[in-house]
Amino acid sequence: MNHAAITNYVDVAQLVLYVFWIAFAGLIYYLQRESKREGFPIEHHMAGGRKTSSPGLVGMPDPKTFKMADGREVHVPNLDKSPQTLNARPANKFNGAPLDPIGNPLLAGVGPGAWADRPDIVEVDGHGQTVLTPLRAAQDFKVSPNDINPIGLPVVGADGVTAGKVVDMWIDRGEMLFRHIELEIKLKSGTTRRVLLPMNFARVHRGLVQVKSILGSQFSDVPGTKHADQMTMLEEEKIMAYYGAGTLYATPDRAEVWM
Repeated sequence: MNHAAITNYVDVAQLVLYVFWIAFAGLIYYLQRESKREGFPIEHHMAGGRKTSSPGLVGMPDPKTFKMADGREVHVPNLDKSPQTLNARPANKFNGAPLDPIGNPLLAGVGPGAWADRPDIVEVDGHGQTVLTPLRAAQDFKVSPNDINPIGLPVVGADGVTAGKVVDMWIDRGEMLFRHIELEIKLKSGTTRRVLLPMNFARVHRGLVQVKSILGSQFSDVPGTKHADQMTMLEEEKIMAYYGAGTLYATPDRAEVWM
């Protein structure tokens, strides 16, 4: 008999292989459960307006509590119901049908306008400073003389209509770049309002700032912020979602099939 053999039919190498298979299967099971700490359980909108939730094949992981640097405690998975209201209806009477927005499609929170439930708090860096702040509150930052300074330029929507003019820029202290443009628009009532425009939806030219995602008249409904010089993570998420929704819903023809 071979020295590695345990019986005539089982040896050490065979047992090691079985142990590896079992350990690898356990690793896959563990990783599948851990991957469900965000976004699960999945909620299905069934035909007829019914809703069901599914934890998936391997179930949900046990809750964990993470203590954040600012003293908050985050529990994951978070099984609390989302505060969002789905302003949409199924386009057809079958499960998995696409959703058609109800009301203002740019604020419906569906499709490219969907947003995540980020914390409704101001993000701060390791030094306790707010990450996103306007230039008027961050005197140590300025626009490079090698770049076009958009402050004072008109902002034009996808229809060529001027929505307002740029009055300030919002800097991201952590990334050391400009994250948002602040512009002042004139409302139909004759009053003015300041709204934010994410830089990735803007094209800065020498004579104007161009936005192709929404129309000039749609800037008036951009979600605002509670404070003039601060923006929470949730507020930023909703602002980004508004412009994202415009890429599909700003005009009726954008939502049509392209052939």
